[in-house]
Amino acid sequence: MFFLILATFMIPFQAVITPLFSILHTLGLNNSLLGLVLVYTTFQLPFGIFLMRNSFAALPAGIEEAALIDGCGYLSALYRVMLPIAIPGLISTALFTFFTCWNEFFAALVLVTDEAKFTLPVTLTVLASNQLGALNWGIMQAGVAVTAIPCVVLYLLLQRYYVAGLVAGAVK
Repeated sequence: MFFLILATFMIPFQAVITPLFSILHTLGLNNSLLGLVLVYTTFQLPFGIFLMRNSFAALPAGIEEAALIDGCGYLSALYRVMLPIAIPGLISTALFTFFTCWNEFFAALVLVTDEAKFTLPVTLTVLASNQLGALNWGIMQAGVAVTAIPCVVLYLLLQRYYVAGLVAGAVK
């Protein structure tokens, strides 16, 4: 099952955008932020599963076995014992996923046509190309700052978990 999920990495997003547009249109989610969120979730899920599987695989099996012997069920052992130990991997996965979705351009450009619902990358592109070749650098720099601020704040808030997740496999 894991290798089937990994195989989805080989399908480029540009190859499925037309059928995806048709499916969203059929479901009535075309030109909606909910449809865009579903698309982002769907296409980030394999990467998240890949990272979380590796995060849980790095944990010692004896910890789960000890929890099961102590009377925890499988879900209870996962929730009470394994998940708190895998927090750095979870935070790393959340950060990578957020940064990818926050900066995604192509799906937002194709699937959302209402200018009021544009994401920040699409809005910055509209600002850059909407003035007959004249570019207002002040607006562009302000837009880039607005785009970068949530990423920087989120990273600074979760930095200790992120760094712990990156170096967890380096020291055994």
